[in-house]
Amino acid sequence: MGVYKVRVATGNFLLAGTFSSISITLVGTHEESDKKPLDNCGKDFNPGAVSTSRTVTLPLHSNPAPVLCPIHLRPIRRDKPEPPACSHTLALPHPSPRQVELRLKGFLSCTNSWAKLDDINKVFCFNKTPITEYVRAHWREDTFFGYQFLNGVHPMVIQRCTELPCNFPVTPAMVASSLGESSSLQDELEKGNIFLADYKILEGIPANTINGYQQYIAAPLCLLHLQPSGELVPIAIQLSQCPGPDSPIFLPSDSEWDWILAKTWVRYAEFLVHESVSHLLLTHLIDEAFTLATLRQLPMCHPLFKLLLPHTRYTLHINVVGRTLLLRRGGNIEKGMGSGLEGTKVLMAKGMSCLTYASLCLPDDIQERGVDCIPNYYYRDDGLKIWSAIESFVSGIVRHYYRSDAHVLADCELQAWADEIFHEGFLGNEASGLPSSLQSIPELIKYLTMWIYCCSARHAALNNGQYDLGAWMPNFPSSMRNPPPQAKGTSSLESYLDTIPEVNTTSLAIFVLWNICCEPGDSRSLGTYPDEHFTEEEPKQLIKAFQGRLAQISQGIQERNKSLPIPYRYLDPCQIENSTSI
Repeated sequence: MGVYKVRVATGNFLLAGTFSSISITLVGTHEESDKKPLDNCGKDFNPGAVSTSRTVTLPLHSNPAPVLCPIHLRPIRRDKPEPPACSHTLALPHPSPRQVELRLKGFLSCTNSWAKLDDINKVFCFNKTPITEYVRAHWREDTFFGYQFLNGVHPMVIQRCTELPCNFPVTPAMVASSLGESSSLQDELEKGNIFLADYKILEGIPANTINGYQQYIAAPLCLLHLQPSGELVPIAIQLSQCPGPDSPIFLPSDSEWDWILAKTWVRYAEFLVHESVSHLLLTHLIDEAFTLATLRQLPMCHPLFKLLLPHTRYTLHINVVGRTLLLRRGGNIEKGMGSGLEGTKVLMAKGMSCLTYASLCLPDDIQERGVDCIPNYYYRDDGLKIWSAIESFVSGIVRHYYRSDAHVLADCELQAWADEIFHEGFLGNEASGLPSSLQSIPELIKYLTMWIYCCSARHAALNNGQYDLGAWMPNFPSSMRNPPPQAKGTSSLESYLDTIPEVNTTSLAIFVLWNICCEPGDSRSLGTYPDEHFTEEEPKQLIKAFQGRLAQISQGIQERNKSLPIPYRYLDPCQIENSTSI
């Protein structure tokens, strides 16, 4: 009989650990040990904990047997019969201290409306930051509302408007006071100073029921004006796609709470589209398709496998956690999001059907939306620098291994990889413009740049600011409990408090935002490759050059941020994970 000592460590990742009963079995070629419980009153599996060593006996044979740890399902080969040190990460759902704290305070079980706005402070008192405090102080201001379209948590919606949509009948008289006496609506349209945020994708999305009450969804249109000062401000909001007497156009000149409520409906639309489409679908789930194709179709010796593997790190893990906590019956989406589980599925399907390759390629997206010249657009400025750095790095790797377009075409493993992504990840949607095969070196460079950017920088831009900008719930509500107003002059502070999410829905949303924005315990910033997959000198030098360029970008961003009232740090390379891992 052989005696093995097993040590089990729990990582510091999101929701790592469990209070469930855990056992371990060592499996040899001919025999396996009995189950050995690993449950010391639940404390073994708190995040970052290391369990006491356990002794497990297993019959030995003449040949060394592979040892399998069912917790991780990874074989460990030993050259001689010695006790293996088995240290694996348990990433199982586990109530965090913050959630326990909220439960003790009774917030998660309280279905009341807010008595007053200031009471919302009590929910996010545990992790205030300069930005959450700025949001709380400025959320009602039109300039901050407009700022978030450029540098908020969802900075990829607005587009230049050169002609008003026929279903948004804004007249020059409506916006004259917003534009000033020296200019007209037509003048500003021609100058390129009018922008539109259109949430048509939300039309027809079924709404959820929360705490036994029907919730509501709108599909607003929001018109914005770029002022001479460089600030972007809203000048007209319509809360449906169908104009008419029951769908008034709200203006800054309306009563205080009419205008605040209209803007809050737009922020709520932002929440739904951001969480379901831009964040969950177009980073996490799309990156999963790339990850699986990389693991299935590219052998470990393939240069593109070596290039892409660091950008798949923990993507499958975090998506499993997401499905467990969010995309299930009784999960957080069903408990606290206005679209609920069924509405979220419909919304994601609509997002998938209208997805385009250009929208995933930052330079193309900026051009198509006509936002290449708008000032103070830090997401665009920082993103384009990072895109260029990734593109230069990828170009060097690709041109080192592929000497001609013919070599790209002849790489059957590469073509199988691209084909699987197109058909399994993008459902064979030819209208999207996504390639099902890669015909040339430039095509390959752009495609690889797109994915590395999306799984790192794009995800960081969409993920890292969620708590900063959403901790003050009125700025980023997850649901609305009354339908959109059908007439002006009907809103008040009391009706506003009865419309925004109640106490427990707010508490749940803030808790989720806080968790998904927590930095993982073993983060790897963009360009960090501690596992050296490339052995040739030229790829190693390309990696060093890439890291140097990212460091310069980071330094420039940090210098710029010193003079900003709200620092935009979500695309600082040192804040960007290499992969979609949280």
